[in-house]
Amino acid sequence: MLTPPPLSLYVHIPWCVRKCPYCDFNSHEQRGELPFAQYVDALLADLDFDLPLVWGRTVHTVFFGGGTPSLMPPEQIERFLQGASSRLRFAPGCEITMEANPGTAEYGRFEGYRSAGVNRLSFGIQSFDDGCLQRLGRIHDSGEAEAAVRLAQDAGFDNINLDLMYALPQQTLSMAEHDLERAFALQPTHISHYQLTLEPNTVFAARPPVGIPDEDAGWDMQERCQQLLARAGYGQYEVSAYARPGRRCAHNLNYWRYGDYLGIGAGAHGKLTLGHEQTILRRWKLKHPARYLAAAGTPDAIGGDDRIEPARRPFEFMLNALRLVDGFALDDFIYGTGLPVAAIEPSLAIAEERGWLEREGALVRPTELGRRFTNDVVELFLSES
Repeated sequence: MLTPPPLSLYVHIPWCVRKCPYCDFNSHEQRGELPFAQYVDALLADLDFDLPLVWGRTVHTVFFGGGTPSLMPPEQIERFLQGASSRLRFAPGCEITMEANPGTAEYGRFEGYRSAGVNRLSFGIQSFDDGCLQRLGRIHDSGEAEAAVRLAQDAGFDNINLDLMYALPQQTLSMAEHDLERAFALQPTHISHYQLTLEPNTVFAARPPVGIPDEDAGWDMQERCQQLLARAGYGQYEVSAYARPGRRCAHNLNYWRYGDYLGIGAGAHGKLTLGHEQTILRRWKLKHPARYLAAAGTPDAIGGDDRIEPARRPFEFMLNALRLVDGFALDDFIYGTGLPVAAIEPSLAIAEERGWLEREGALVRPTELGRRFTNDVVELFLSES
């Protein structure tokens, strides 16, 4: 039987100051004054429409993603959170994260976000090298990045993530090391460290920048940076996530554990376990902000619904769970997919034989070799679907 897992709430803010050439998220450049008050009205209407799917369930985490959520005034963030918490039960100590662009940081703004209920910030730093930032099309420089983090800390935020990328155009190993050294000096509680990839339908995919490090150089950067992160006290718990003890991102952990999340906002995706129907529903909303604003709260705002049939669930589960260093418990697979372990036993056996996975009682985790070839491991479970 399918058992509904923990529930999160994802809120998408679709606007940014400028679209980065590597970005494939649903983000739209700011054109004039943005309709934030109208957008919050739309978000609450969207939430009202989806509420029957989650009646009686508790929200454990909230995440404002984008786009650039830090463009939204604190009073509108507060209005949304007040409206959402009056409609849904928020767990005590609910983790509420907001993504922030250092280029939009203003004095006094972080106090407003903290007062509104935000208790975790995630800064899109990407690099502390000004040349790299320019080549990435970022609107901030390294000085603004450091200043933004310190402003947030001064405002009382003690749970902060920094996003950093490596294998950037014209980046060397020493430059990647220096980025981490600058990050460590700010003492964040969490660091997301991931390789630049050229995603389809982006400017970089159409016109690749000059000087992207080759595969071997990228691997050298990854290995060296993992050593530095471990030495600085940041434990790796996912392919690209590193945290101080007790500071793992609860919202992202819920994704990787095949948890449920309600997605509201332009282009937002959600995944919900409907126990009464014994099915898993994936729902997404219209991507274009103007179309979303006009339709929010009605069936016309739904971009699509997809019910995940049992044959597809092993692959979906593994696509998330095998990103985790600690792997997963077999019981979590059973209750999350509604399937017996026998459904994945052949693929598990192959992965073990190849040295990609290891079992310890009812726990399954990727080996060091398996973490290097995560995509190959996950593909084994396509045969189950």
